[in-house]
Amino acid sequence: MRWLDLPPVWTVGHLVVLWLLPQWGGGAGRIWDVMGVALISAAVVLMVWAVATMLARRTPVMPGQVPEALVTGGPFVLSRNPIYLGDVLLLAGAALWWGPIWGIVLVVPLMTVLTLRFILPEEARLRHRFGEEYEGWARRVRRWV
Repeated sequence: MRWLDLPPVWTVGHLVVLWLLPQWGGGAGRIWDVMGVALISAAVVLMVWAVATMLARRTPVMPGQVPEALVTGGPFVLSRNPIYLGDVLLLAGAALWWGPIWGIVLVVPLMTVLTLRFILPEEARLRHRFGEEYEGWARRVRRWV
């Protein structure tokens, strides 16, 4: 099932679960709406910035492909995985905006899936291809934030 090898499938799946959760206690309130929209906006900006940075370095964006360059500029100064961080921020923002606010707990399983299924194999490919250059960057920049 190749479609399981696409991180957005996992993000959308978690968003669907969030949408289906019972709405106990009514709306969370306007402040949560504003915070949710802000997180979603930050997520989109971060992901677009990361994709643009990768394309500028002519390296593939899709997971599982052989990297052509070690991208360490732009949002990759803040996080080794800004696109995956964007996925998590998107889910967290949706939990705050749509409610139920307790749906924020879905962030943990999404981070776990993204780490085990995508990030760890990508790190192994980068380590193999770029060696000490990757190791130095990995020491300076955290996996998530």
